[in-house]
Amino acid sequence: MSQSHPRELTLSRNVLKTFLVLNPIFAVFVSAMLVATFPAASWMMRALTHEHGATNGAEFQTLLIGMRWIMFLGVVGALLVQVVLTRLLAIVDTVSAGDPFVLLNAERLKTIAWAMLGGEMLHFIIGMIARGISTETHQLDIDWKFNFTRWIFVLFAFVLARVFEQGARMREDLEGTV
Repeated sequence: MSQSHPRELTLSRNVLKTFLVLNPIFAVFVSAMLVATFPAASWMMRALTHEHGATNGAEFQTLLIGMRWIMFLGVVGALLVQVVLTRLLAIVDTVSAGDPFVLLNAERLKTIAWAMLGGEMLHFIIGMIARGISTETHQLDIDWKFNFTRWIFVLFAFVLARVFEQGARMREDLEGTV
């Protein structure tokens, strides 16, 4: 097939490559913050909460443990994003090569869909942690709310994976009859 490189694909490829570099940097930064909460818990909590109150007691410990979990889940989320980005870049490359309807792209889309589902589950868990550790004196507002559109995109990714799978199988059948 002929190679085509429309501007949209070139732009998509460049954006994905940029995110593939920035996302691990984000993960390392969040990991460093998480690690720093162990030897310097009081200092990190003051920096993260912008408060200079007591850094001991049950409320502080609850907030600290919750924020550690949120940071850990943020790193897990970054790993899921990396999975999505690498698979999406591979799909863009097959589109650029003029051969997108292959079974491997169907598998990539299915992996993307599972990673997106995992990300939405993490988003929900982080929202519940934030709600659970918030108190009158320490409100942890991460602006969490249910987003119907993101869940529709998760479903869309699963459906699109199936479309690609059927398209690839139909193409293989057609090529086998020629």
